[in-house]
Amino acid sequence: MMETIGLAKTEFFEEMRKQGLALAFDDVRLETDHSEIMPADVDITSFFSRGIQLKIPLVSAAMDKVTEHRMAIAMAKLGGLGIIHKNLTPEQQAAEVARVKYHLHGLIHKPIEVRDTDTIDVILRRREEKWYRFHTFPVINSEGKLVGILTQNDFDFCRDQSLLAATVMTPFSNLVKVDETDNVDVQRAYEIMMESKKKVLPVLRNDGTLQGMYVFSDVKRIVSGESSRYNIDNQGRLRVGAAIGVCDDALARLEKLVPLQIDVVVIDTAHADSKSVIDTLREIKEQYSSLEVVVGNVSSPPSVRRLAYAGADGIKVGQGPGSICTTRDVAGIGTPQVTAVYWCSLEAKRHNIPVCADGGITHTGDITIAMGAGAYSVMLGNKLAGTNECPGEVLLMEGRQVKVYRGMGSIGAMKAYRSSRERYRQGDVPAGKLVPEGIEGFVEYKGPVEMVVHQCVGGLRSGMGYVGARNVEELIQKARFLRLTGAGQRESHPHDLLKIQPAPNYER
Repeated sequence: MMETIGLAKTEFFEEMRKQGLALAFDDVRLETDHSEIMPADVDITSFFSRGIQLKIPLVSAAMDKVTEHRMAIAMAKLGGLGIIHKNLTPEQQAAEVARVKYHLHGLIHKPIEVRDTDTIDVILRRREEKWYRFHTFPVINSEGKLVGILTQNDFDFCRDQSLLAATVMTPFSNLVKVDETDNVDVQRAYEIMMESKKKVLPVLRNDGTLQGMYVFSDVKRIVSGESSRYNIDNQGRLRVGAAIGVCDDALARLEKLVPLQIDVVVIDTAHADSKSVIDTLREIKEQYSSLEVVVGNVSSPPSVRRLAYAGADGIKVGQGPGSICTTRDVAGIGTPQVTAVYWCSLEAKRHNIPVCADGGITHTGDITIAMGAGAYSVMLGNKLAGTNECPGEVLLMEGRQVKVYRGMGSIGAMKAYRSSRERYRQGDVPAGKLVPEGIEGFVEYKGPVEMVVHQCVGGLRSGMGYVGARNVEELIQKARFLRLTGAGQRESHPHDLLKIQPAPNYER
């Protein structure tokens, strides 16, 4: 039997290092192996940080033209995760996070309450200011006890918004409710609401105050299995992350984010192996010991080691591989992404923390390569840019529909937002003297993000099937790399055709 032609992964990267070579995605491919598993059967669950699991290993980038609440909601519903960018005030960023966390619930442990003396007008204005997506509010009296519920119907049929909540609400006597001692779970809550034809089920403490609340639309989604692919926390809410800076910026944001029970924060800088980042990480871990903190970006093992010792729960790898990043050209630094991911993940494994490969993903096969090299997730910017869920309008340019996409280090982002300047250590530099490390441009309009994610996940599943990997751990263990020549790179792409018809998962 012919022996496999590829070197074991460790030998391969050691040999490349001896030759002084560092590799990007187009430089390599994975060798196929005997497989007894179909792509549809592989398990692609993974981790973004020690405590944050992913049902699909895809994370949307913390960029102002990629991830706000719409993208974060969509990514979590698809099984991934969205990281809300920090080109927002702490208050605005917290509001974006709240819109994700309040999008659906199992048991709402701390429902937003209103007073019986509030007018309908005041409640509606508060809802608009806080960007709440829901219309169901428990109504409490001056003693904090539940006296009624305001629902969508109550608002719709209210002709005079100056009326008090006590006048418009469904009164306590007409509610179906349960006691906290009844230990009602989601399934039982669904049965009670179906029997009573009530869409709200309050859970009361012995003293008449509200312990929690079930809402029928969310309970039905959970019971029916519709939410089985969602990435949700232990309270049935969508998971979401947020980017923070260093020092005062980080602490100011955490004051707003932690009460919302943010799932994970990302200390988001162009070079995370710095004193300010490490000091900030240690302070966060001291004040919020249970908070998951991912730190980035780095591209060398010693950087991973220092951040791991400082308390990082996950590491983001990638300095300069992004399609809108010019760091490598401007500053002359950076390690090609496949090599960076391999060596960084090797060090991260020693500390039992996962690596996220951030940047450089052009084709869906690059996701398989990044994870074969050791990443447990990939962060996507360009691949998701231009979808419906990205901030920004669809524009018409030369007869084609496009959306704006830019790097956080682009001159536009740096001039507009101090947080972008701080990410590149230019927080106090005057606008006329900024040194950008990114560009701004247009990407083709791509429609719903679900279609892009479907192709990304499909490519990963297919790649794992070729390798014979049943899950992400097996992919990392079994991946064997081949280095391509220029001819091999050309052969890897479509060739010898007069015209290539568009495909949903291929761009060149």
